[in-house]
Amino acid sequence: MDNLFAEIPSKLPAELTEVLAQSSHVRIERIVSTGHTSPQNFWYDQDEHEWVIVLKGQAKLQFDQDLSVLLRCGDYLNIPAHRRHRVEWTSETEPTVWLAVFYRD
Repeated sequence: MDNLFAEIPSKLPAELTEVLAQSSHVRIERIVSTGHTSPQNFWYDQDEHEWVIVLKGQAKLQFDQDLSVLLRCGDYLNIPAHRRHRVEWTSETEPTVWLAVFYRD
C-alpha cells in the first residue's frame, strides 16, 4: 500500500511525475508541483485524453483560445486529446498534488 501524500518534497528543482499504474490503454500519474509552470510558449498537445484532479494546492491551466481555468483542491476536469493546454501557475506556498489519468478511446 502507498499514500498519494507520502514523501512529498517541499521544494523541487523540477516538477515530480510518478507513474502509479499503467496498461496499454491507461496511465495514472501523481504529479507534484511547487511553483512550476510550463515553459514559455510551450503547449501540451497529447494523443491521449487526460482526466486530472488537484488533490492539494492550486493550479491554473491555460488553454489555447485564451481560456484559463483555476483548479483548487478537489477540482477536476477532462482534457480531450489534442486540446492544447499549459500550466500557467501552481502554488508556491504549498505543494500542488495532481492525479492525472491518461487514456485512449
